[in-house]
Amino acid sequence: MSVVHRLTAGWLVDHLSFINQCGYEICDSFAYPGSVTRNTSVTSTRDCHATSTFAATSSSRDGPIPGPGDVIEREGKPAKTRYVFREEFFDVSKPHIAAAPEEQLWQGCPEVIIWIFFFSHCSLILQKRKRKCVFNQGELDALEYHSKVRKLIWEGTLHLVQEGLKSGFLHRTTTELSCRKNVVPGHIGCGLAELCEMAKQFPAVNESGHQAAHVLDDETSIPEQDLLSCVTENSSNCAKIVVLMGQKYLVPPKSSFLLSDISCLQPLLNYKKKYDVIVIDPPWENKSVKRSNRYSYLSSWQIKQIPVPALAAPNCLVVTWVTNRQKHLRFVKDELYPHWSVKTLAEWHWVKVTRAGEFVLPLDSLHKKPYEVLVLGRVQGNVKEALRKSEDVLPIPEHKLIVSIPCSLHSHKPPLTAVLAEFIKPDVERLELFARNLQPGWTSWGNEVLKFQHIEYFTLLQNE
Repeated sequence: MSVVHRLTAGWLVDHLSFINQCGYEICDSFAYPGSVTRNTSVTSTRDCHATSTFAATSSSRDGPIPGPGDVIEREGKPAKTRYVFREEFFDVSKPHIAAAPEEQLWQGCPEVIIWIFFFSHCSLILQKRKRKCVFNQGELDALEYHSKVRKLIWEGTLHLVQEGLKSGFLHRTTTELSCRKNVVPGHIGCGLAELCEMAKQFPAVNESGHQAAHVLDDETSIPEQDLLSCVTENSSNCAKIVVLMGQKYLVPPKSSFLLSDISCLQPLLNYKKKYDVIVIDPPWENKSVKRSNRYSYLSSWQIKQIPVPALAAPNCLVVTWVTNRQKHLRFVKDELYPHWSVKTLAEWHWVKVTRAGEFVLPLDSLHKKPYEVLVLGRVQGNVKEALRKSEDVLPIPEHKLIVSIPCSLHSHKPPLTAVLAEFIKPDVERLELFARNLQPGWTSWGNEVLKFQHIEYFTLLQNE
């Protein structure tokens, strides 16, 4: 299970373990017995220490470990291969910015600290900005919000971290992984978003008269136009490999995806599914994103055009990731959800900690926080249908924490499958919008939906 500890405050989650439990085992039709071929672009992990005894990692094996895409001969039998996610991407052993001693999680939660910390930074802000006003309105709104949730986050995180330390999942003294730490081969950024942009030149997909889904059989090199014009399914119990523009991507069992941007959503509507859970991670607009050409973003108006009402089943649970800008939080609660006929039910927080259980950033940092917000709501509609669907499931709590060691890869969010399980019925249809990875039991959509499925984010663990 990806949930290591569950308390009243929330959950301590093992993201790495969740990925490795997704079933990245390539069945016989994908494995080709023969001599070992070594992928020299990825260094062996044989000298690495395990990040957690709770996660399946490659460090438990002796001797050299083949790289992604390697095939191992098994005498007299077809080979079977299993992949695990590269553990060094979760090797967050130290905070990104060290907190002052009085701010550290172990030092209690004196409310006065927050104001001491804020005002000590005011002079620095004034020196840098050379302006008369200490805080603009957005910063004042952020301070007000932080003052309301700070105690909940501090105390809840402290309790979950203490449990993690007791069980050994977290360690006060940690050893950094020394080999190929966070080294991402340059060609992993292989232009998925650019491919979606090119797809706009293809003929438009209509509501009817076009294949709704493409089912994966064997290792498949999919024509770009086919991949972008319908949902791709892996309905088998084994992982599959998709080759796209010469790059290999792992597709977990019982998953489906559509690679496209927001202007090409018709294939998802043609899929004719109604979803009971929809998780949304919009590319929010902000100043730093505007200054950088690395990430695309959508305006609030564009986000409102996402056809959630057409995709949602009655009483659908909608979960939206929101940055710490109060402008975005207000937009979701006051404009976006009402526009989609979604009633806001709760605000949860994802809290990021190191392997030692420290906040990755000072809790009271003025620039960035060690937490992000999730806004949960349900689609309003047919009352009888909603009541029927809500039977045997718990009501959504007003506040919960999801505490985890974050992935060092940009915007690789923790899994919500396990933490949402008690609030939804089993075997429901689940959809993630603006996804960057795939999960069993989910349909995933986005212009980078295969990004973290690239085979070089994984290591070949063993043959069976």
